[in-house]
Amino acid sequence: MSTAPTGAPKDSADESYGLSDFGYKESLDRSIGKFASFAAGVSYISILTGTFQLFYFGFGTAGPAYLWSWPIVFVGQLCVALCFMELAAKYPVAGSVYNWAKRLGSQVVGWSSGWLMFTASVVTLSAVVLALQLNLPRLWSGFQIYGDASDATDAAVNAVILGAILIAFTTAINAWSVKLMALINSVGVFVELIAAVLIAIILACNITRGPQVFFSTNGYGAGESGGYLGAFLVASLASGYVMYGFDTASSLGEETVEPRRTAPKAILRAILASFVIGGAILVFAIMSAPNLDDPELGTLGGGLQYIVEQVMWGPAGKVFLVAIVVAVTVCSLAVHTAAIRLMFAMARDNALPFGEKLATVHPTRQTPVIPAIVIGLVAVLILVINIDQAQIFTVLTSIAIIMIYLAYLLVTAPLLLKRVRGEWPPKDLAEGGYFTMGRWGLLVNIVAVVWGVGMALNLAWPRSEIYGEPWYNTWGAFVYIGIIFGVGFVWYLTVGRRHIGVLESHSTATRLPTADEIGGGL
Repeated sequence: MSTAPTGAPKDSADESYGLSDFGYKESLDRSIGKFASFAAGVSYISILTGTFQLFYFGFGTAGPAYLWSWPIVFVGQLCVALCFMELAAKYPVAGSVYNWAKRLGSQVVGWSSGWLMFTASVVTLSAVVLALQLNLPRLWSGFQIYGDASDATDAAVNAVILGAILIAFTTAINAWSVKLMALINSVGVFVELIAAVLIAIILACNITRGPQVFFSTNGYGAGESGGYLGAFLVASLASGYVMYGFDTASSLGEETVEPRRTAPKAILRAILASFVIGGAILVFAIMSAPNLDDPELGTLGGGLQYIVEQVMWGPAGKVFLVAIVVAVTVCSLAVHTAAIRLMFAMARDNALPFGEKLATVHPTRQTPVIPAIVIGLVAVLILVINIDQAQIFTVLTSIAIIMIYLAYLLVTAPLLLKRVRGEWPPKDLAEGGYFTMGRWGLLVNIVAVVWGVGMALNLAWPRSEIYGEPWYNTWGAFVYIGIIFGVGFVWYLTVGRRHIGVLESHSTATRLPTADEIGGGL
């Protein structure tokens, strides 16, 4: 692998940073620095949000040994991240996944990837904000605005109320200023990283059992179809939910200083930090839990928060719950930000309805205001529609993860084809000292594609323990994703494909032809 050598020339001030390859002119505020770029990836992954939100599901399904899914998911996602690092070094543009798929494949491949990633990001925003319900009422009963937290329906309604308030906040920040968004995000990530490290250390200082607990099924999976392997595959959702979204660092590339060098490093640092610190928290939490047979560990109202409250002394547990709330807030902000960049990127290609309106950048704030508002409203609507669904947490997260894995596949698969044909990586990456995997690229790319296919199938497999009943919920991954993609694809076939092209308001005088313009396409 190759990165910029010491003394390598920095990106020149007049470089287009890959925008000219797509025919775009610069229109966003380029003010995001190195730490803010790293923070964008970390906050989307969000160590504390992901590990605390679905620990109960992983542990309740497969017990302590479900933790082996953590390194497995990391290896698979690291291969995807390495592919994305090469792409970020060449094309650090808004809506990265959409534009990468379009450049590597064709118009329909790019549109499909963008639509899946965009809708998944909106669903993810709805899922992430629900985590407030797991933490705020624990801090103060007054945060249970509606009814009683012990009642499932009341808790669901209150989760929607708290989530809607948070979405209103992220909408306002994203519409107001990218600098303010980056500042809040960076401060929040700094707090999250410090808190996560301290939580891991304190849990490690209170361990009551050895690592042998991870080498036994502990009775989980007995008598079930597929045995422990079946339970383990289901539980892997808990790990899969955490380690994605690292591409956000590149999606903010048009607003990042020296993005071709900054974005690849931010992607790698984000996934490494999440794996190491998050893994430490999970391992030491299980080793320090007072009673692993406590049924609360596998319930939505218990989980990892329950262990922290038991292990931490005095008010320390509450302090760290505050840190988790901060993590949920900046995670929601980052997810909303990424969704906005995807909507903006597709809109300026006229690849969404009302493209001209959605691609409008505020003349003074240099932010896409309308996408921020539209995404916020849709995310709240998703919450309201699902308010009576008992499994809202797992259903929303499962659907979002699967769509993102599919969107990633529409990048890594065309990239692999380019690599096999000898058309990737571009020579200017190594020549300019930018990140490239060199001879390891083919092997890593193959693993990324195989991993993406396998994990998407695993997560989409019809299971009542994830999706519930009746049949259309059990088959929810196929039914709901099919509906979401189908609705968009109908628009693409009937209207979109005839009008897709860079809007004049965002176009440079000249641009390179797309894959469809060269060789045709759907």
